Amino acid sequence: MKGKAVVFTDRLKVAVQEVDIPEPRPDEVVVDVEVSWISNGTESSFLRGERIAGDTPYEPGAPWPFPIVAGYQKVGVITQIGSEVTGLEVGDRVFVTISRISNMFESFGGHISPAVTSANQVWKLPDQGNSVDYSGLVLTQVGYNCGMRPEVREGDRAVVIGDGMVGNWTAQTLLKRGAKVMVLGRHDERLRYLPEKAEGVNTKVRAIPEALRDFAGSEGIAIIVDTVGSLDVLEEAFPLLRHSAHFVSAGFYGTEGSIDIQKLRSNEMTLHAPSGWTKERMDETLAGIKEGWLQAGALVTHRYPVDQAEEAWQLITEKKEPYLGVVLDW
Repeated sequence: MKGKAVVFTDRLKVAVQEVDIPEPRPDEVVVDVEVSWISNGTESSFLRGERIAGDTPYEPGAPWPFPIVAGYQKVGVITQIGSEVTGLEVGDRVFVTISRISNMFESFGGHISPAVTSANQVWKLPDQGNSVDYSGLVLTQVGYNCGMRPEVREGDRAVVIGDGMVGNWTAQTLLKRGAKVMVLGRHDERLRYLPEKAEGVNTKVRAIPEALRDFAGSEGIAIIVDTVGSLDVLEEAFPLLRHSAHFVSAGFYGTEGSIDIQKLRSNEMTLHAPSGWTKERMDETLAGIKEGWLQAGALVTHRYPVDQAEEAWQLITEKKEPYLGVVLDW
């Protein structure tokens, strides 16, 4: 089967190519993709050659992970269904994670159409609603997961490091659970997308220690979530974390992700290290979007036809203008 995919052919090289797609198995469906959502941070680190799989950083001497079809999230319509698949039908509008691909460094990827995908990686979407709202469901689930991991009591002070999409969705989830939230970022144009009740701080303008002290008050910080991999900011925050605080680590640290566990033990802190996705969390995230308290599509700032994917990646890697969510129309 032939199809189209967004291929990272080498470091910082992007091409839209005709690709070979395996024939579907009995437990798979085939989906014609409508829109796919770029995961800015994860996919960029693959494009730069910083990692070769999941959370595995590149080490000198390892094979470069090219060519590869990056990504892991999209929405489309089922056109074919395997004999062993139940609960789905041709014509269903669905969210899809990774799909199979041939002749690449990895045998799966995200930005592919048609998408041959195991039925257990497919979610039927509500009849109502915009496809874009659900097209970043895995990434939205990362933020939801970060916000659900720590114990939250009404009024707890929670600090989120990072003003990207995951930071925003983490803030939305923590607010939903009753926390008071401050987000540390470096871009006013991103901070303005935060929920109204979240306090956004541009750390280029305001010193981090001062912002943290003012926010902590006399109660201290109960939760800190690192969505970008910033150990320096964590060091600033540790003295202000209250006893039995929760630290959620969701950033990519490469080969520099070392932390002194004694700093956690001395304050009896709990460390959470969320990664990946599960059916339960995906279901809950989908429900949050449907209910309207979890805003996803509202974070999209740029849409490109898939044939202009190289331009989308130039925006992301060269930072030509402010951006947040970037999607590809197929």
